Amino acid sequence: MNALPERFEGEALSIDLHMHSTASDGALSPEALVEACASRGLTHMALTDHDTVAGVERASAVGESHGVVVLPGTELSCQWRGLNIHVVGLLPSGARGELVAGLEHQAEARERRAVQIAARMERVGLENALERAREQAGSDRPLGRPDFARALVAAELVPDMATAFRRHLGNGKAGDIKAHWPALSTVVAWVLDAGGVAALAHPLRYGLTRRKRGQLLDDFHAAGGQAVELVSGFQNPDATRDLARQLDERGLLASLGSDFHFPGGHLAPGSMTPVPRTAVAPVWTHSRLAATFGLPMPAA
Repeated sequence: MNALPERFEGEALSIDLHMHSTASDGALSPEALVEACASRGLTHMALTDHDTVAGVERASAVGESHGVVVLPGTELSCQWRGLNIHVVGLLPSGARGELVAGLEHQAEARERRAVQIAARMERVGLENALERAREQAGSDRPLGRPDFARALVAAELVPDMATAFRRHLGNGKAGDIKAHWPALSTVVAWVLDAGGVAALAHPLRYGLTRRKRGQLLDDFHAAGGQAVELVSGFQNPDATRDLARQLDERGLLASLGSDFHFPGGHLAPGSMTPVPRTAVAPVWTHSRLAATFGLPMPAA
């Protein structure tokens, strides 16, 4: 197995630590996602479906036959100061401890939230919203906002998913229901109890000022969070460098991922803005992940 570099030097990397499959709201099965990663030359990936690890075992089995290291993971929804925030749990030992009960709580919360979202989408004209979202999901997994977005598009109430989120489902809109999610500190504790590494997902997407983003990073770090997605898909290079400075100031590690959901969009597995040369250490150098990624264990 090829080891990943111990620092960022601005080179292209064959790793993606944030992707989704049909176990949540992705379009590819866990097996097909791993095959897509292999075809694009990725050597390391994390399957991080929303509030579940249901697809990890299937992905790992296929990863072994394709020479792709599959790290178990999940993307957990939570609340911070009235905002819907996501934390990626990178789980070298899988789900265990408090996280097991936490994932059950999240699944139940998603079911309750879906009923509320459906009622609100019916008010904007989406008849039988719950059933239509379920049709888009194509399975009995817990529904998410993207399922309702696709239902709005299919009903021709909006032209595309981006508009669905901008008008009805994004942060602060009618379909953005946060009441069921636990606090940021709670989900970080679940990940740590499972022996994992907690990485704050896509911090540049929350619409925060630099000062408020710093407050989020401070609270995340104080809760025990260890890493932040320095790169999530495609983003402004200047914003990436500024975020790197904020991570360096707090001693946080840098993760990266495409947040891939479906083929045919602007993202593909492993596609993202290059990581700039930075003093911030990669997340895979953390003592909990080093062995998984072929690095020597850090000295005690």
